[in-house]
This record gives sequence, C-alpha cells and structure tokens, in this order.
Amino acid sequence: MQALPVIVGFGGYNAAGRSSSHQAFRRMVLDSLPAQEREETIAALACLMSLVSWDGECYRDGDGNSLDLAAVAAKYAGQVLDGTLIRRLETSLYDPDQVLAHKRVKVQPGDDGQVSFKLGRRDMPGKVPGHWQVEPENGSFEVRSKDNGEFLVPVYDSQAAQAAGQLPSGFDPAEQYNSRFHPRGLQMALLGASDALHSVGVPWETIAASVHPDEIGVYGSSVFGQCGPEGFGGLLQNRLKGERTTSKQLALGLNTMPADFVNAYVLGSVGHTEAITGACASFLYVLQAAVKDIRSGRRRVAIVGNAEASLTPEIFEGFTNMGALGTDEGLCKLDGSSIPNWRRASRPFGDNCGFTLAEGTQFVVLMDDALAMELGADIHGAVSDVFINADGLKKSISAPGAGNYVSFAKAVASAVAAFGEEVVREHSFIHAHGSSTPANRVTESEIFDAVAGAFGVSDWPVAAVKSYVGHTISSASGDQMMAALGTFKYQLIPGIKTIDAVAEDVHQKHLSYPLQDLDTSERGMELAFINSKGFGGNNATAVVVAPQKVEVMLARRYGDAMAQYQKQREKTREAAADYAARADRGQLDVIYRFGEPVIEENGIKITRQGMSVPGYELDVVFDQANPWPDMA
Repeated sequence: MQALPVIVGFGGYNAAGRSSSHQAFRRMVLDSLPAQEREETIAALACLMSLVSWDGECYRDGDGNSLDLAAVAAKYAGQVLDGTLIRRLETSLYDPDQVLAHKRVKVQPGDDGQVSFKLGRRDMPGKVPGHWQVEPENGSFEVRSKDNGEFLVPVYDSQAAQAAGQLPSGFDPAEQYNSRFHPRGLQMALLGASDALHSVGVPWETIAASVHPDEIGVYGSSVFGQCGPEGFGGLLQNRLKGERTTSKQLALGLNTMPADFVNAYVLGSVGHTEAITGACASFLYVLQAAVKDIRSGRRRVAIVGNAEASLTPEIFEGFTNMGALGTDEGLCKLDGSSIPNWRRASRPFGDNCGFTLAEGTQFVVLMDDALAMELGADIHGAVSDVFINADGLKKSISAPGAGNYVSFAKAVASAVAAFGEEVVREHSFIHAHGSSTPANRVTESEIFDAVAGAFGVSDWPVAAVKSYVGHTISSASGDQMMAALGTFKYQLIPGIKTIDAVAEDVHQKHLSYPLQDLDTSERGMELAFINSKGFGGNNATAVVVAPQKVEVMLARRYGDAMAQYQKQREKTREAAADYAARADRGQLDVIYRFGEPVIEENGIKITRQGMSVPGYELDVVFDQANPWPDMA
C-alpha cells in the first residue's frame, strides 16, 4: 500500500498575481466570476501593486482617503487589468528601448601619424599596453600611439522582443523583506515558498515536530541561475564593465540556490535537498523526485518549486537570436499593424510567431496522505505520478521529438489504471505546454490527438496558461499546476483568449481548444494532465487529481476516521483563510530567518540507532535493514 502524495499548500507569484487562495487564477478568469469575487480580486491585486493600502479597517488610497471594496474595484480596475498578465516590459526592470551594449571600434592615427588622448590617474590600466607612450600632465596622463587603437564604445539599442510576463506593476519582491544583496530570483523563491507554507493553515513548527528531520525534503531549482547583477550577471560582466566582482555573485548565481535558500532561511531544515533542472520542464522534474520519495516512504513532507528571474537583456537576446521569441516585428506582421499588440503576444495553438518570456515562482507543499489525515491538513489535490522521457536522436537540440509521446501516453495509461477509463474520458482535461511557437502548436497537438485516439477520448479540453502569464522557464509547469488547482476549485478552464481561431495546422480531431472560459461544473473535472516540454529533449507529464476525487479515495482507505479528520480540517481552513485575508490586503508575511541562532554542532548526539539534532523534536533514525538479504 503506497502513500498518496497530496497537495496541502500552494503559493507563488507570476504576472497574474499571487497563487495562494487562487488569486492569480481568479485574475485569469475574472470576467467569469460573480461580481463580489471580481471586486475582491481587483482589490487584492490593487493592494499587491501598492495602489491602495489597508489600515486595519478600510482601504486607503495614496492620499489617505478611505475607500470601501466597491470603490477600490471601481477606481483601480483599469490599472489592475493593465498592470497584470502579459504586457510591454516595464522600465522598473530596465528600459527595453535603451539596452546597453558595446560597439567595437578601431581608431586610426590622424594626419600627424598618431592617436592621442588623455586619461585620469584612476583610469590608467594597471598594465600599460606596449604601443602606448605615456607622459604625466597636470595630474592626468597624455597617451600617444602610432598604432591603430581598438576601443569598446557604449551604445544603446532597442530590444527586438518587448512583450513580457512581468510581475504585477508596482510589486517589488525586494520591498517585502530585508532582501539585502539577494538576486531577484532568490527574492521570489523566498516569497513563493512563504506563500505556499502560510497557505497550508498548519504551522510549520507543528508539521516539523510531527516527522523525523530527514523525512522533510526541499526540491527546487532555477534553469538559468541568477542572471541579474547580484548573481552570475555581475560575475561575468563586472570586470569587462570596469566594476568590481563581489564575493557573493558566484555563490548566489548557482541554480541550486532556490532550494538552498528555502532550506536555510525559510524552514531551517536539515532534511533532504534536491535541485534538478530539465529546461522548461524543471518544475515537473523536481515534482517527480518528491512524488517518488513520498510514495516510497522516504519522505513525508516535501516543499517543491522553482523561481526564475529571466527578464534580462541577455536572455531576451539569446532566445531572440534562436528564433524562439515572438518579436515586435513578428507580432506586427501577424496583425498587419505598425504597433505590436503586446497584450496578445503569446498565442498558443493559434497563428503565432514565438513565445513570450516571463518571470515567476511557484511552490507546492506535499504530504503523504497519512500525515495529512493526522494533522487535519486541507487537501487541494494529489499528484499520482509524473513521467519524464527524453527525445532520443534529434535534428537539433531545440527541436521537439519522440519523448513527449512516451511521457504523455504513460501518464494517461497510469490514470486509466488508477481511476478508470470513464474518469479519463469524461472528467479530465489537458494543461498544455502551449509555448506559442509555430512548431509547438503542431507537434504538441499531434501528441494529444494521437493519445486521445488510442484511449477513446473525444472533445478533450486543452488549456494553455502561457497565453496569460508567458513562459516562466523553470516554473512554467508550476503555473500550469496552479491553474489546474484553480479549475478544480471553480470548475472553470481558462480559455485561450489571445487567439481568434485555432490555427489550421493544429490537430483537433479528438481535442477542444476553448477560446473563452469553459464552465465544467456539469461535467466535473477530476483529473488534469500537465504537459511540459523543454529544450534538449526534456519532456514531462504529471497526473493531478482533484480534491473531491482525493476525498473519495481517502474515505475508502480510512473509513470512519474521515469524520474526525474533517472536523480537524475546519480549524486548518480557518487559519488558511486568515492568511489569505491578510495577504489579499498586502500583508505577505515573508519568512526570512536570517540571523536566528544556528544549530550547535557540538550538541549532536549519535548512537548506533540514530542521532539527535538540537532544535528538532524527533531523532534521525538509521535504516538498519539489509535491502539485499538474499545476497548477503
């Protein structure tokens, strides 16, 4: 009897807002919500974006005037809508029309046969080039050379692709805690993990005290590491820019740091840690590792997620030169216009010209079902399995291949085995990778259509969340996960609203691509297949189970114990709702435990049976069973 990995908390941030309590999902389906929820969503985003504040009794605008909920929604709806989802990259990060570069120029001797210029004392290089003749002159130096000189001259240019899935306007992760020198990606990791932990509704201290220290695991990464100036960006650029390289840029640039920061500064955990990357499928890679460990019993609690701060000029340029990004010129050609429609830049399964780069972070908290029952944790879904497969021989490293056929088909087959054909045929939907490239719309739809035909599925709904938030690279399938949990809660599948029609070359025989929000309340969605594809042949598909289906499964396993669990769960839901109310009013309660007392290593006690670590309720217990008794 294997443990079932259940989702007891979720959180994060992307261009749609905060993930916990489904805030970001509600932004995506805003027009399909009842009026009250629509107003609450707009007001919550207005607080996140610092358009209004909450003083404990009412909302306040920038001038200190009091506003009620309806007034906030009416006054700030336009700014909230304009400042969320995909839009033109805002200058709060950098100006896409003033991107710094250097032009290599050669300076030739003039009529006098020399090149001459003056340099200040501080500007003189430590090692003077051999062809320079240097003479002091009134505190500076006169430099003459008879050879051609080569210089790098600063120039500014416009970025070819200016659409982005940027965090909501006015929301700066660095302002939410004492962020010191942290790169933006690590700031987001702390915020995302904190949001997920608070959403559980059970204090972390209670969870940690209920399990052995090594039964906790953190699974997280980023694909690019930290490419901003505080990380690898500064490490690789500063010397060439004439600036100082710091002692922190190398360490903080590592792509393991999201997991490391969560372990050290959020949880204070000495448990398992694992950082895996699989290009754009990285969230499902770390999710699979956590699911395997929980199903096997090696882990009882897992914090799983990614953070990616990918909106830098260098990453934009790399993807643009690859031909993968939807450029401004490409968007104009699609629309026959002279001004790009940045809001509709990402067009999965429609006529498109490339994906839209984005930033974001997503985390889920998993437990085994027995621990969730014991603690009265609220269950938002379960992950029954994740399948990962490579492409084999490829035309190019970025081309799609055969691996996704394997991962997706295995996921569907596993769901049929676990839940039955009727559930898969009538009560499941697909969250596509849906990158918005011409190649993806054909190849991914072909996979879905072929598998649907093999398993007798028709009219299979396909969602594509990148049309709202763009491509957040390592956390992209985390965005899909959050949207799937939103569908389970609201029974709404977000439509692909950035396209007017499905492209002619997209496979549609057994599939349905809703262009507006699809109400599934009568049909009832119980399963989601989250599909992800990454450069290099990184393919992954996860099977996510709806909470109502999980509750039926738990009732079969635990019987009469469900009544006590449901009673205890009410307190958990009250605590989670209390956090949601505070977060919706701008109080994010970011966990950052820097400066707290460290573990005194001289207090660790080791025996042949296990070891105790100061500050932890239970001991680490050694597994003394021989796994190969027949070979001893």
